[in-house]
Amino acid sequence: MSESATRHKKKNRLGDILKMVIFLGIGIFFIYWFLIKLEPDQKAAIWQSFREADYGWVAMAMGVCLLSHFVRALRWRLLFRPIGYNPDISSTFGSVVVAYLANLAFPRAGEVVRCATLRTSNHIPVEKSLGTVVTERLVDMLAFAIVIVIGMLAMFGQAKDWLYETLSQKFDSLPNMTAIISVLLCAVLLAFIFYKILWKRILSISFFKRIDDMIRGMVDGVKSIFFLGGRRTLMFIVYSIVIYLLYILGGLVIFQAFDETVGLGFRAAFVVYLFGTVGMTFSQGGIGVYPVLVQVALGIYGISLEVGTACGWILWGSQQAAVLVVGAAYLVYFSTRKSKIPNTAAMKE
Repeated sequence: MSESATRHKKKNRLGDILKMVIFLGIGIFFIYWFLIKLEPDQKAAIWQSFREADYGWVAMAMGVCLLSHFVRALRWRLLFRPIGYNPDISSTFGSVVVAYLANLAFPRAGEVVRCATLRTSNHIPVEKSLGTVVTERLVDMLAFAIVIVIGMLAMFGQAKDWLYETLSQKFDSLPNMTAIISVLLCAVLLAFIFYKILWKRILSISFFKRIDDMIRGMVDGVKSIFFLGGRRTLMFIVYSIVIYLLYILGGLVIFQAFDETVGLGFRAAFVVYLFGTVGMTFSQGGIGVYPVLVQVALGIYGISLEVGTACGWILWGSQQAAVLVVGAAYLVYFSTRKSKIPNTAAMKE
């Protein structure tokens, strides 16, 4: 290996370690920040909520988490058909779970890890798998954007009132829905005019040319879903919907573990999912931030800080425990299968 390549590798490794330290540090800070605000009696009440939780429902939530990963594996498997590979479902599911396990250690390491495990188990080249992962991530970004829009439109009742009151405390006046829609439509119109008149002129600048290439690549990645074939495209969409429904169902199941939250329904679970997902982006695996934001979401529905905190930590912990147990088992499985699987395991169609 050349000296420049060695330096580049060390630089990437240092970058990964720095990312891990920063994201983990954010999570630890939130834990510390939350704990120092608690009175002794609140800490005792939180611990009591942990003790009184029905852990049969927690085990069921772990099952729902794994089921969502299984459906994700089914969806990912569809993307291999157009490029001539047919990985078995066990290896695909294992690769997905191991990817989540890797993300607990290093941010965004899971994408490469799950491709590497498929190369080990099914002899699918990493560059081929990476293409499918990029496509899947692009679809996830688009799907989550749609989920957020649906969430904002469907946020009636207590969640809507809470959002309005929170914003009212920071601003003297708030625009009504008509004004918001008008501004958004004007922004879309201006963006369209900008694209048609000016964008082609500034593409001569290399920076904007790279942005344009990236956007076109993202669009092409999403469009490729519609070239899977009628049935497979439909199944890809169905799997995507089921994945998000299972994410929300996980919160509904955890609600049953506490007497105070057992009456909450789908709408509350939807809001908890939105808040929790935001928490996942701010710290390593969502540690510290995810439970706090879940507690805030439950507070909208009148759930006490103590129960909301316990619910947030148990919801987060059940997801991570499922990944840790099954991911570790699959790491052992892949290590033993490496020497046994024949080269024809990934059959080209």
